[in-house]
Amino acid sequence: MFIARERELKFLNDCYNKNNAQLVVLYGRRRIGKTETLHEFCKNKPHVFFSCTQSADRKQLARFSETLLKENTPAKQYITEFSDWEKAIEAVAELPYGESKKLVVIDEFPYMCEGNRSIPSILQNLWDSKLKNSNIMIVLCGSLVSFIEKEILSKKNPLYGRATGIYKMEEMGFYDAMKFFPDYSEHDKIITYSILGGIPHYLRQWDPNLSVEENIKQSILTKGSVLYSEVDFLLHEELRETAIYSSVIEAVALGSTRLNEISQKSLIDDKSKTSVYLKNLSNLGIVCRELSVDSKLKEKGNQGRGRYTLSDNFFRFWYTYGFANISQLEDGDVEGVYEYSVKPCLHNYASFAFEDICRQFIRRMQMEKKLPFRFSKIGRWWGKTTVRDTSAPGEIRVVETEIDLLAVNHDSRKYLVGECKFKNSPFSYSEFLDLEAKLAPQKKSIDFYYALFSASGFDGKIMDEMNTRSVALYDLKQIVNFE
Repeated sequence: MFIARERELKFLNDCYNKNNAQLVVLYGRRRIGKTETLHEFCKNKPHVFFSCTQSADRKQLARFSETLLKENTPAKQYITEFSDWEKAIEAVAELPYGESKKLVVIDEFPYMCEGNRSIPSILQNLWDSKLKNSNIMIVLCGSLVSFIEKEILSKKNPLYGRATGIYKMEEMGFYDAMKFFPDYSEHDKIITYSILGGIPHYLRQWDPNLSVEENIKQSILTKGSVLYSEVDFLLHEELRETAIYSSVIEAVALGSTRLNEISQKSLIDDKSKTSVYLKNLSNLGIVCRELSVDSKLKEKGNQGRGRYTLSDNFFRFWYTYGFANISQLEDGDVEGVYEYSVKPCLHNYASFAFEDICRQFIRRMQMEKKLPFRFSKIGRWWGKTTVRDTSAPGEIRVVETEIDLLAVNHDSRKYLVGECKFKNSPFSYSEFLDLEAKLAPQKKSIDFYYALFSASGFDGKIMDEMNTRSVALYDLKQIVNFE
């Protein structure tokens, strides 16, 4: 059963329904669901779907010829294989699809180019001279993100400016990802997303008929399961120096967020090298650099600023619990690792993902026009602020602090300040006062609104104050079951 990806399918169908020829580039990291999405798009449409392999150029051409000639193109009467790529690609315009658009999908296009570096140039010449005037749609798909961006889409390359549509697929958000598990409780959906994120390949390894605990044991911690070796496979498939990359990921997963810290924990002497490793991991969608939502342009351009986090939830889970206990798991001690390493910390582990889910919730609220104002940027905030000094009542002090969610309107005159609590006790009034004290100096010139998110409800005092202080309260059911 195909799940979600409505925006991607709409984009592809909109391209297909246009009157002019289309050259579309669809790309994104491995496991993101590109191939499944393209197969769904091609349903009930006459089409050619060719999946490239890492093979010799002549072998690739023979396979492409075989696929194309099966469609009874005119050339089939005279040949059993095209003599070169120019003739093969040119024959696409002769597919016998009548009035329907001639749809051709080339999956893992970078593999074709690796075997023959002239293919982008051949395609460009044919596009300019013939194909752009045909009733045709060619989709070039690839998982090698850096190759697509540098070798296909950049200015210096032949196909630059020819693409009529470019779409980078990202992982599913929480609300689409949890369509895989409709019968899970709200709590279990949060935990599951914190482990698997929105990567369709990972989600499909999870049995919706089993509990979260059993899935963790069977699908991740048991040697021989697909996800047990997934991280190692992906790193070796995409990168060299995998041991160094692994140490960088481990450092980030275990709490090192600054460039200096990551270099030290990874035992990399040169920070500039660490920056390169982090950039490559960022291109793969494994790591991201996060800046405070109010960061200025100069700060964004400085790679040494900001915090690095694992954007892939599964990598974060594996390096926190799997990689850290690999010796025991290799011995088959799945029950012990789960009972003593995973289970005691799992709820706290999910709190980071809960913050991300709350930000997704607020973005949906904006799309539904359910917020007090329209924000132009949203994210986490950190910096120096004043807070109540609990050791000296009535006194305040300046401290380093964070805000889980800060949404700001276009002229920075309105703030939506959010706090996310994924814990087993209600959101307390004192916690709300602590949040309210943050950014206190700005309250003279800025309108403040508050959004409180809690997995275990709110205490009575907050409920009494919500209407008088522009406070919106969201419990777990509201957050997870957004409508």
